[in-house]
Amino acid sequence: MSIILSDAGLHGHLQPLTSTRPVGQLRPGILRIAEGWYVRSGLGVGYRTEAYLASSFPLPTEQANFEVDGSLFPTDELVAAVMDLRPGQVLVQGGRSLAFGAEGKGHPALSDWSAPPSYLAQVEFTGDVISFTRPWHLFQQCGQAIAHDFKLLTEGRRTERLSAYNTVIGDPELIFLEQGAVVEASILNTKSGPIYIGKDAEVMEGCMLRGPVAVGDHTQLKMGAKVYGPTTFGPECRVGGEVTNSVITGFSNKGHDGFLGNSVLGEWCNLGADTNTSNLKNTYGNVQVYSAVKKGMVDTGVQFCGLLMGDHGKSGINTMFNTGTVVGVAANVFGGGFPPKHIPGFAWGGADGFELYDIERALRTAQRVMERRQIPMTVLDEALLRHVFAVEQGK
Repeated sequence: MSIILSDAGLHGHLQPLTSTRPVGQLRPGILRIAEGWYVRSGLGVGYRTEAYLASSFPLPTEQANFEVDGSLFPTDELVAAVMDLRPGQVLVQGGRSLAFGAEGKGHPALSDWSAPPSYLAQVEFTGDVISFTRPWHLFQQCGQAIAHDFKLLTEGRRTERLSAYNTVIGDPELIFLEQGAVVEASILNTKSGPIYIGKDAEVMEGCMLRGPVAVGDHTQLKMGAKVYGPTTFGPECRVGGEVTNSVITGFSNKGHDGFLGNSVLGEWCNLGADTNTSNLKNTYGNVQVYSAVKKGMVDTGVQFCGLLMGDHGKSGINTMFNTGTVVGVAANVFGGGFPPKHIPGFAWGGADGFELYDIERALRTAQRVMERRQIPMTVLDEALLRHVFAVEQGK
């Protein structure tokens, strides 16, 4: 038995975060969406995604019993409803398909997600649905995701001891340290939500954390970091300065002073010292961002939105990002002034203009970055980046 997480027609809408991964590999809380489905269901998980991603993120090896919209957060109630599906049934809410009971080797057509087929037996889901259909939904609903994951990962377990040199505001039961986690001389406030510190993570002296906050395995919060929840940092991140309501997927650095707010970063990103993001327009109006599907700017419907950066994106020292800036995969942004609000993948430059970065140089840089975390670049990693580069060239 296994589960297929389908991109369900949403892959393009979530770029550049999904330029290098399926929708189900996004990380809204402590866990990736796929990890949440695996832990809660006990079933293997695979992906129905873009052809160029299929080698790195294949379908499950075992027979699939369920096919689920990969943008859905796996709450206990939703997982139970999916597990109850039988072949020929579709779980629906508000006229949209949430999941299908798999039948043989067939699979849902793209149109079946937006309009459930009439020949299938519809099962209405009445519970709450948390979905991530646009990049900004990740930070908007990060708090709910952390709360659900915190309960899942900590229930019935005992936290490692928190040093007495810390100050706790709120319920100390909402602080959980995994094995090897170190927190010293910091302030932890749980009045608004839990604080989770992953395995071998380090919160250095003088940090201030206001939950809900998740600090991934082996991540370091530098001295004096100020973190306002809801915020989640994946594994192996280095974070300093001020961060509010943001998601850093993993293996990325914002190691110095500077403000990051209402933002989402992919993996292997690096923000230079004193990089700052604007997350609110002076008009207090809704923020517009670039859509890869619309090939132009779209209204997010939200007042706060900062930086959306794909994997291997980088900024130089003192870089300033305007509200709703979208930075593509392996782009390198530097120089004075505000760069454009849409920076394509593999672009090299800043406010004075961009050129397309050489793919071989970009790959060498990516390889060096990954080696610093003792993770080798695989043949599949290289092929994926070459594909994204080719797509950018064709624009």
